[in-house]
Amino acid sequence: MENLNSDDFSLEPNGEGRINDPPSTSSSYKLFGRQATVHQMMGGGKAADVIMWRWRHVSSGIIIVATVAWVLIERSGLSFLSLCSDILLSLIVLLFLQANYAVFRKRQLQTLPELVLSEEMVNNAAASFRVKVNYMLLMAHDITLGKDFRHFFLVVIALWLLSIIGSLISFFTLLYIGIVISITVPALYNKFEDCVDRYAGLIRQKFSKHYKIVDERVISR
Repeated sequence: MENLNSDDFSLEPNGEGRINDPPSTSSSYKLFGRQATVHQMMGGGKAADVIMWRWRHVSSGIIIVATVAWVLIERSGLSFLSLCSDILLSLIVLLFLQANYAVFRKRQLQTLPELVLSEEMVNNAAASFRVKVNYMLLMAHDITLGKDFRHFFLVVIALWLLSIIGSLISFFTLLYIGIVISITVPALYNKFEDCVDRYAGLIRQKFSKHYKIVDERVISR
């Protein structure tokens, strides 16, 4: 007992007369093993600002528009293609009539911003997409050869859950849920980051422990 280093842990009582617990190893765990902030993981641009609710009016507007579109499609029985065509048709007709009315009244037309995709933006998107596709193909190659049981197990569970969810709800409802989750969950995680990382670290430790037992007793044999 005398050879134990006193710096490894502290048994000094705190102000309430209780002994302080040793620091948890899960406190330093970051979800998905990230090294950057949540805003940087989202891309760090305008889209990340919307997802992180730094532009509250835009973020809330996306949720409102998605909710209205979901209600119209699910309750009215219209198809997604028909609804999009009707909305675009109405916008084009209104803009055309507004432009001609301004010319008839000899008023100056409002200048519309030009929507142009830059070559740099397209190249960056294509490069990022190529990296992700190559990673998925490499992972699929390892799974089919039986080299990575962990990824195989996760893929099977994910596909099984998607099959169950797809049998219960429509594709557009699933898309609507995905939009709401993508707008709300990152912002909530950024707000309660420390608490979520702590519990995620504990869950990861327990999962790794059970996976190691299964690997030693079943997979490796």
